[in-house]
Amino acid sequence: MIRQPTVSGSFYPANPDELSAQLDALLNDEHESRQVKGVIVPHAGYVYSGAVAGEVFTAAEIPQQVILIGPNHHGTGADIAASGADSWATPLGNIPIAMALRDQLVGNISALSVDNQAHTYEHSLEVMLPFLFHRQPKLQIVPIVLGQLSLADCLQLGTSIAQTLKTWKENVLLLASTDMNHFSTAATSEKLDFMAINAMTAYDPQRLYQIVRDNHISMCGVLPTITVMQAAQDLGATTCRLVRYAHSGQVNGDNSRVVGYAGLILK
Repeated sequence: MIRQPTVSGSFYPANPDELSAQLDALLNDEHESRQVKGVIVPHAGYVYSGAVAGEVFTAAEIPQQVILIGPNHHGTGADIAASGADSWATPLGNIPIAMALRDQLVGNISALSVDNQAHTYEHSLEVMLPFLFHRQPKLQIVPIVLGQLSLADCLQLGTSIAQTLKTWKENVLLLASTDMNHFSTAATSEKLDFMAINAMTAYDPQRLYQIVRDNHISMCGVLPTITVMQAAQDLGATTCRLVRYAHSGQVNGDNSRVVGYAGLILK
């Protein structure tokens, strides 16, 4: 089974030549990339968050295998759902699932289900794939989306993923997909976003959860972010560095109702 794109032609170009040209513009190959444990990347349309995503994907080496964890915006399917597809289609070509890694994760983590329904209409991981594929032509992926989980659930999931990767022979990149606060004024969003970002750069996932909850920050991928921070920390990451921050008002000129975008690297 091939999972077909749902936001190709809206969030990013459906034409392969147009998409490649846009990726060339967003990815600066002149900068040296470094091996990292994980990345945190926004998932809006490329016109809005592509510059932030591009800086992250430029700065990080992209190995052949990537575990992508994003929010389930639609709420369908299992709460912790891995894609059951054989590959995911993109305008640049089909990207195969890392079957052995997916099966190992599912075998080791009882809460992780194989569930295509959760992925059918979800865009949060799809928009990452052209960037990753452009950087790594031999890419294989394990897409996972999260529903309603507790802080303890996310921390346990992160630790369980790390336990699997500790015995995995290949290098694997962890990717969390998230946008920041939604639909407040630019001033309010920047204030709220940097409250969350400061907890991230302090490498404190528990504090991040508390800040987002207590201040009603509509950071859609906070749970994937916490999961990846925990997994990367268990694998030896000690720093979480902000690469770039932006918001939609800087693109469309409307600062009355913006969405924030932050790109970070875990090393």
